[in-house]
Amino acid sequence: MHLSLIENPSSLRDITPGGSLIGNVKVPGDKSISHRSLLFSAVAEGETTIEGLLPAEDPISTANCLKAMGVKISPISKGEIVKVQGVGLDGLNEPDDVLDCGNSGTTMRLLLGLIVGREGRHFVLTGDNSLKSRPMKRVGHPLKMMGAHVNGRAKGDFAPISIVGKQLHGAVIGTPVASAQIKSAILLAALTAEGSTTVIEPANSRDHTERMLKAFGANLEISGEMGRHITLKPGVKLKGTQIVVPGDISSAAFWLIAGSIIPKSDITIENIGLNPTRTGILEVLDNMGANIQLLNKREVAGEPVGDIRVTYSEQLKSFTLDNEIMPRLIDEVPILIVAACFCDGISQITGASELRIKETDRLQVMTRQLKKMGAKIEEKADGLTINGSQSLHGANLDSESDHRIAMSLGIASLLADSNSSIFRSDAASVSYPEFWSDLERLRN
Repeated sequence: MHLSLIENPSSLRDITPGGSLIGNVKVPGDKSISHRSLLFSAVAEGETTIEGLLPAEDPISTANCLKAMGVKISPISKGEIVKVQGVGLDGLNEPDDVLDCGNSGTTMRLLLGLIVGREGRHFVLTGDNSLKSRPMKRVGHPLKMMGAHVNGRAKGDFAPISIVGKQLHGAVIGTPVASAQIKSAILLAALTAEGSTTVIEPANSRDHTERMLKAFGANLEISGEMGRHITLKPGVKLKGTQIVVPGDISSAAFWLIAGSIIPKSDITIENIGLNPTRTGILEVLDNMGANIQLLNKREVAGEPVGDIRVTYSEQLKSFTLDNEIMPRLIDEVPILIVAACFCDGISQITGASELRIKETDRLQVMTRQLKKMGAKIEEKADGLTINGSQSLHGANLDSESDHRIAMSLGIASLLADSNSSIFRSDAASVSYPEFWSDLERLRN
């Protein structure tokens, strides 16, 4: 059996089940690091070169917003080194028009932190219908504690968001949840504030911002393990540098799960970022009894990197996800829900309410779509209960325009008992433009 890919204007993709996945694959550059490399290099002095930047819709939205404020960025395309001419910490211009963040929550939330301290300049951030329904007060509120002027619909919670740049002051801010986006927005604002700023996290979130700011020369201090204190002292100019973006472990997760649950599969995923704040998926797979090998471990531009080989596991154990591990695998939960359908026993996911405010309500959408295939899933306020050892049947599915839902349903469809169709499958291009062609190539 082979994969049948049928594209039409409605982005309906037909998938025939069966076969195995064998070969090597390189996933796109890490999306989180790609966003940050553009943002930090924009306010550095001199040129920054970025190798491996993800050439997908979300980072391109970030680049377009920065270019609208006077930053020179070379074209972003696969295999090309991107060059950014930094304008310095206070060099961003007031744009001629509204800044369109597309579907990218990371773009909007981190840009808020970047621009609120641009004294006297006015900015308006907007996005597509999905982004305009996602909460922004979680970032706007801590920025207001630093003196920022941020307004939007529903008392500043929804875009369009209007910002009038002001001189900010440092603050000590405890974030209510472990969120790399909230933390990053505060630290970006702190770069031009008067006095130092300290962010206190309840648990460790992704630390790409801290690593990269140090690489650009920022005065950053970190103390504590759980409940980390991150302190940034302003007054230091950022300097352009060289960045190498590793493969995104969130994209690799689709192959890690597929290789584990599809019989006779053997996949090696090359050049993957192994930052310990992102490797929760590997811990869970290890606890499930998956056959995972880490190969060629090394460090590239301050980030741990390696290759990962996964082979089929005939019997996977059920798993439990909770508040402790959730910050380290939040984006991998949709594909882990698919994996749970093929584990022995019942898997429990809790502490995942953050998934309700992504591109879609991912808990609700994954439940709705997998139930069409016969999956036994119970939705709860902050998670799911999934019965394992299930047989899925083919169905008419819908990504609901969410990239991680599209790819997760694609993997689930490979193990159904009949053909499936996925509407709006092209949503995958938000983070992994070549997902469907890679899937076809690996098919045996």
